[in-house]
Amino acid sequence: MARMMRDRLFGKYAMEATITVAEQVTPTMRRIRLETDRPVAFPFTPGQHVRIQLKDPLSVSGILRPGETLRTYTIWDLDAARQAIELRVHLYSGDGIGLRWARAARPGERVTFWWPQGDFFTRDADFHVFIGDETASAAFGPMIRALTGASGVFGVLESETPEHDLPMPGQARLRRVHRRGAPATSSPVLLAAVAELDLPGNAGAAYVAGEAMTCRLVRDFLVRERNWPRTSIKVKPFWTPGKRGLH
Repeated sequence: MARMMRDRLFGKYAMEATITVAEQVTPTMRRIRLETDRPVAFPFTPGQHVRIQLKDPLSVSGILRPGETLRTYTIWDLDAARQAIELRVHLYSGDGIGLRWARAARPGERVTFWWPQGDFFTRDADFHVFIGDETASAAFGPMIRALTGASGVFGVLESETPEHDLPMPGQARLRRVHRRGAPATSSPVLLAAVAELDLPGNAGAAYVAGEAMTCRLVRDFLVRERNWPRTSIKVKPFWTPGKRGLH
C-alpha cells in the first residue's frame, strides 16, 4: 500500500533529477543545477519554490517526523527546454538537514524534487518594490527577470558585505546596503535604507522577504509611514533565529 501511494504521489507531483553543477557564487550562496530525464510538465511562476526530498516521506521515520523529510528552495531559473532547474541556496549558519544537503551536494548525485509551491510572485502593478536580505535575493532575481521592461523596479537589498551581493537583472534599480557586522535580525541597516527610498507613490506592489522580524518592521513602516495599503505588500519570512524550515 505504501509503495502504491508513493508511486501515485511521485508520478503526479515529483520528479527525479541529477545534480550537474554545485558551486559557490558568493561566500554564502551556492548554485545547484538539477537536470531531469524528461521535460518538466508542472506549471511554474517565477518566485515559487521546489521541495527537495531528503528522506522518503512515506518511510517510518518520514511518517513519524514529516518535518524532517523535505526542504524548500526557490527556483532561480527553469531552462528553455524545461529539463533543468537552477537553485541559489543561501548557506546561513546552522546544522539543519537542508543546509547539510546544500553544503554537501555534488555533481552526479540523484535527487527527488516536489513541484512547485508558493504564492510569492509578482502581480500587475504600476511599479514594483523589492526589499530583503541575502535569502530574499534568490527569489527576487527570477521575479524581476520575469517583469516587462516597462515595469518600474525599485528597492533595497542588504547583505553582510559587497562580496555577498547576488547579481540582479539589469533593469532593477536596487540600492545595495551592507551590515558589516550589524545584526541581521530586526536589521537597523535595512530599515534605515528603506526609510531613504525614493518611491513614486504608494500605488505599486511591494515584496518583502528575509528575516521574519525585519520583514514585519519593513511592512509596518510602509503602511504607517508611507501610507501603503497592507494588501499591496507581500511578505515572505524565509528565516528567523532558532527556527528550522520556516519557508
